[in-house]
Amino acid sequence: MEFLTTANMPFTANELQRYLRIETLPLWCASIDRVLSHQGERGRIYCLWGEFAIHQEILRDGVRFTLPGCPNALQWTVTADGDKQSGQVLVHCTINQLRADADFIESLEQFMSDWQAGLQAWQARLQELADDRDIPECAPWYG
Repeated sequence: MEFLTTANMPFTANELQRYLRIETLPLWCASIDRVLSHQGERGRIYCLWGEFAIHQEILRDGVRFTLPGCPNALQWTVTADGDKQSGQVLVHCTINQLRADADFIESLEQFMSDWQAGLQAWQARLQELADDRDIPECAPWYG
């Protein structure tokens, strides 16, 4: 199954890659309660479904997060629209099931809604994140 939402946010891919990191996820998505640990592109989070290992990957137009131990292989990407004039960011979430129970679907819809709300509040988030962190480089082969 897949879930999509857009957010009004005038970020480029480089800005998404700079600000959307494991350690900052609770600022961007209310469904992610806290980061338990993080080191580079790996960590552990506590979210609405419980505690999970998380991996981060820099993509051509944004960032991908995966929960490798999740029974549903949950992953989501946050990418900038190729048309920089649009001011839109796309959040795309997938699980490895064709069907899921209604409660789980509802929780996934809440997760997406929380991402949309958090991204659209980007100005407030940037004030909380004011730092000089280097932007990760996205290699030409994206991996």
